[in-house]
Amino acid sequence: MESDITSVKTISSKVEFKRKFSLREMYRAAVFAPKAMSKLIGNKKSKLVDQNFVKRIQLAVTEVNGCAICSYGHAKMALRQGMDNEEINSFLSESGGGNFIKPEEAKAILFAQYFADSRGFPKKYAYDSIVKEYGEEKAQIILSASQMMIVGNMNGIPLSAFLSRLKGKPYKDSSLFYEFRILILGILFLPIAIVHGFIRGFIGLPNERFDKSTDEE
Repeated sequence: MESDITSVKTISSKVEFKRKFSLREMYRAAVFAPKAMSKLIGNKKSKLVDQNFVKRIQLAVTEVNGCAICSYGHAKMALRQGMDNEEINSFLSESGGGNFIKPEEAKAILFAQYFADSRGFPKKYAYDSIVKEYGEEKAQIILSASQMMIVGNMNGIPLSAFLSRLKGKPYKDSSLFYEFRILILGILFLPIAIVHGFIRGFIGLPNERFDKSTDEE
């Protein structure tokens, strides 16, 4: 197993941020975590969406956001579930999934990449396209996998920078103050966001959030 993840370690070794998130973005994303987690737990029981498919979605989100600790952790989990090392590395490379994307999963992977690129705030037409392709139930699981992964990335990115600093390789565009501020305040705000999310679910609010700007699509 250790030899299998050597190249994943290399991919996950970063010296600068690929993307930064604000505390406001972290809070907004965490609000959707309770219902998203519930959907993913339910999917493990129903097996509506294959777990390897879920992992590929999450790896696609991580590749866009560039979270080193998330890349390594999820790659190990994917290997344990039987995914091929070369396939995992292809998702964590700059070119994405490449030839390893199954045709029937392509729209979901593209949505996951777009979801991450839009910082968890996609256009509604993008979500509608996966509803049309996979149906409402599967689309909600695809969205939930993306939502949970971006929450992990938002917390994992500053943690990755801090751990790299401890190893004597601080990120070029980071500071100890930034890393501590995001990590500590993120932990403090997380329980509030989770409660907020439970309240949203209790009163029946949807777990989707879309970009309603009128920019040309």
